[in-house]
Amino acid sequence: MTYTVQKLASLAGVSKRTLRYYDQIGLLKPAEINASGYRIYTEKEVDLLQQILFYRELKVDLSTIQSIIYSPEFDRKQALEEHRKQLLAKQQQIILLLGNVEKSIQMIERNEHMSDQEKFSGFKEEKLAENEAMYGEEIREAYGEGVIDAANQKYRDMTAVQYEEMQKIEQQLFLKIKEAMQIGDSAGTEALQAAKLHQKWLAFTWPSYSKEAHAGLAETYVQDERFTAYYENHIQKGAAQFLRDSIHYYTKS
Repeated sequence: MTYTVQKLASLAGVSKRTLRYYDQIGLLKPAEINASGYRIYTEKEVDLLQQILFYRELKVDLSTIQSIIYSPEFDRKQALEEHRKQLLAKQQQIILLLGNVEKSIQMIERNEHMSDQEKFSGFKEEKLAENEAMYGEEIREAYGEGVIDAANQKYRDMTAVQYEEMQKIEQQLFLKIKEAMQIGDSAGTEALQAAKLHQKWLAFTWPSYSKEAHAGLAETYVQDERFTAYYENHIQKGAAQFLRDSIHYYTKS
């Protein structure tokens, strides 16, 4: 079956403008443009659009999606299995948050006090479930079950003040990396300050620190496209590579 822009947009629940933009940037080209000038899409493009929308739901940026789906190693079945895994994790996150909301409502109705720990437990469990779905297999293999379980427990035990401080340190890290990238020296003062902020951020969850583990984690930022996308989405293109290089110099000093 074939589709025009209008029909495919209606089928997928996206705008015609979105499909035209995807064509413009080379993310989703139509199979052909007919004699009347209409874009025509086939089942192949429908399958690609499905993948694109799955990745967009998981907050992956368009340039990263393009590099994934057009890679010679791209496996549609494997990608769908990964989507299923991550969507199930998101489902679990929603269930956890709903439970937290329900408990908050009940506490208010009963005029009972909810501890600060309880207020944030749902958000913490949501983040842990998300991290487990995204990176669990790799980090457990790299660092061991005991280390990851201890790190997760340390995260659960964080107070509201510590949690807020952790978020603040991460935002400072993003800004410092951006400043250092403008200077352009991954071994310079600004870059090493960014690496130190990264160490400070890790201390909120890591049971103990070692330069070797820090450098090893930094390597995954350039080896794993999910980590790369995280830093490039929050900072700018090349941020993961720059941070890796800065941490390399920092841990060698």
